Amino acid sequence: MGKYQDLIVWQKAMEIVKKTYELTEMLPVRGNYSLIDQMRRAAISIPSNIAEGYERNSTKEYVRFLSIANGSKAELLTQVEICKMLNLLPHAYENEIIDEIMDLITEVGKMLNTLIKKLTPNP
Repeated sequence: MGKYQDLIVWQKAMEIVKKTYELTEMLPVRGNYSLIDQMRRAAISIPSNIAEGYERNSTKEYVRFLSIANGSKAELLTQVEICKMLNLLPHAYENEIIDEIMDLITEVGKMLNTLIKKLTPNP
């Protein structure tokens, strides 16, 4: 078995962290500090939980941490949608970066769901 850093889902989740920081750097801080902080925490939680679960000694624990990562993914997707709904980004960047990050979040979500299904025994 390799390292969690070899997992494509972890690598893509790390890209989400980078893109989230890029996006939140564009947000006006005034009145949005808690949203910025929460978005960063949710983004960081995704690869962190993938890594932590991978290092656990049981498949059941791994699946539990992948599920937590999946929840953080949904949380971040909602927060990105809030940014879009509230028009918080400069218009020139809005569609490009939001579409980029939403596509990446959706891709990681599909990867997480596939991995969870493969690791979960059928009843």
